[in-house]
Amino acid sequence: MTGQLDPVTAEYNRRCAAGDRALAESMSRARLPPALVASMRDRFLPRPFFIPRPEILGLADRVVALLDLLLSVPDRFFGGDRERYARAVGMDPRRAGYLAPFTGRPELYGRADLYHDGESLRLLELNVGSALGGLDRAQISAALLEVPAFHAFAAEHGLGFVDTGVRVDRALRAAAAPLCGGRSPLVAFVDGNGAMAPYLHLATSFQEMLAGFGVEVLLAELGDVGFAGGRATVHGRPVDVVLRYFGVGDVLDDPAGLRVVDSLVRADAEGAVVLFSSLAGELYNNKRSLALLAELRGELTEDEVALADELLPWTRTMTPDLLEHCLAHGAELILKPGADFGGQGIVAGWQTDELDWKRALTAAVDQGAIVQRRVVPRAEPVLDPATGRSRDWHAVWDCFLTPEGYAGSHIRALPAGADAVIGMGVTEAARTTGIFYYDGV
Repeated sequence: MTGQLDPVTAEYNRRCAAGDRALAESMSRARLPPALVASMRDRFLPRPFFIPRPEILGLADRVVALLDLLLSVPDRFFGGDRERYARAVGMDPRRAGYLAPFTGRPELYGRADLYHDGESLRLLELNVGSALGGLDRAQISAALLEVPAFHAFAAEHGLGFVDTGVRVDRALRAAAAPLCGGRSPLVAFVDGNGAMAPYLHLATSFQEMLAGFGVEVLLAELGDVGFAGGRATVHGRPVDVVLRYFGVGDVLDDPAGLRVVDSLVRADAEGAVVLFSSLAGELYNNKRSLALLAELRGELTEDEVALADELLPWTRTMTPDLLEHCLAHGAELILKPGADFGGQGIVAGWQTDELDWKRALTAAVDQGAIVQRRVVPRAEPVLDPATGRSRDWHAVWDCFLTPEGYAGSHIRALPAGADAVIGMGVTEAARTTGIFYYDGV
């Protein structure tokens, strides 16, 4: 696929612009789950996005291969010393020391965030672990297929999608099987103390989604977790799975929370509860782990270098020797903190004057930030059914991963040129939608 509009999107837009009101209004006619609607506050794009099946499935396979490469780095290049590896990706000594003993391989569970540059999908970030947003958005695609006009369009073009909820449900059931046998697991969605309130609407939508598969989810913070009769409990009920939405940063300055986490780790090791996902994933849930691949470039195989170059834009840890280059090429670069999420702390060189860019670069050297070459997302034309006018949007394509591999996608988008960071929690102008794939090249 080159920079031209894909044929399914072109046909969808053509029909809507030609007056097919039923198709154009499919999103507004879709019966979306109530908690999802409340969570998103009706911030839905008027149409889904489309992509060839081989492109998205092939991309997912390459992301898994890149993750395998990242997971091999501590053993291959640091002699198995995970504390030294953690320091190399910018973790402070306390965090590095706490995580170093977690030597097991983390579950395949995460989300890749990508831009489509008109030629291919390029990886911006790789989120490793269970604290993932957007898992509920595949419900958009499912609801659209219940709308007659869209269902007919989907049948005509052979559209399909992978339901993220189905894959998450299967992943949790498989993890809990030793405890549950044939019954459905009781899952506790657990965040750090004081951390859940801003994201409660997202957690509630996730809870609603899994309820549709017969899985009960309890929402809790670490202070709600207890232990009785050899089992971990939440609100007094023995739970089978603790779905970990807390990170090590949530507990190092919270002695009570840290004691609960340590107890959960022990209970998991003893088979009394499943801590999903393992804290081992925290070692790789850092943007500097991607930059580290550039520093190891001379020690990677030709295939590994080719994989990294295909997926990643130029990405480096910000160091003093890069200052002159970055000052001269600010319009092509973006600064990102190593460990923050949700768009926090990002500085776009093309939106920053020369003096502020220099200050940001200088500070980034001390903060362990990464610098990355800008990827300009392709324009995605979206017709507004109310006005009949088309507007270009820029999108983040997400790719979820579970132990089965590719686990679906969703879209976050902004009007083209509106901001450098596309995120639902960053700006009210952001919108979301689902995706469908089709057979094609």
